[in-house]
Amino acid sequence: MGGTPARINSKTVTVSTVAELGEEAMALLRPDLHPLDFVALLMEKALFPDAVRFIAHALPKREAVWWGWVCARRAAGDNPPPKIKASLDATEKWIAQPSEDNRRSAMAAAQKAEVGTAAGCAGLAAFFSGGSLAPPDAPVVPPGEFLAAKAVSGAVIFAAVATEPERAPEKFKSFVAQGVEVSNRVKLWEPRS
Repeated sequence: MGGTPARINSKTVTVSTVAELGEEAMALLRPDLHPLDFVALLMEKALFPDAVRFIAHALPKREAVWWGWVCARRAAGDNPPPKIKASLDATEKWIAQPSEDNRRSAMAAAQKAEVGTAAGCAGLAAFFSGGSLAPPDAPVVPPGEFLAAKAVSGAVIFAAVATEPERAPEKFKSFVAQGVEVSNRVKLWEPRS
């Protein structure tokens, strides 16, 4: 798993902009604020979807898809419906082996699970991670740079709110902590000074 790491401060503003954070979240930005402190501030202010979008847009694509998949898998429970399980399995296969066939299989499974589900969004994120949006025999149509991150955001947000919405804050805290852990493992941001 790899990718170009984000830098602190000026990139925080760039990530916040492409992540389409809300006005309240954008008002919290300061040039001296480390990205992890910004995430902590978003969480403190209960701007959970903004924290999710920020992390999803900052992480390298494969790591972001893994994070979305982990959240979707946790939300699916021990015995998910067959279409949800198939989407989770196809996405996991792409994470382990990010081949073109596995990317397209993740998309097919995501469509069956429906892209309005956490599992469907995770599969969609794998599909949007690279390659072409067009059929295999058509001219290449690359996905937009941030489509995978947007789908990952959907996976994490749906995982937090789809069932037991009264527990959403607790689930968001757990999922965002997992995203922060991923960012630390891939050394996404320089240490705080």
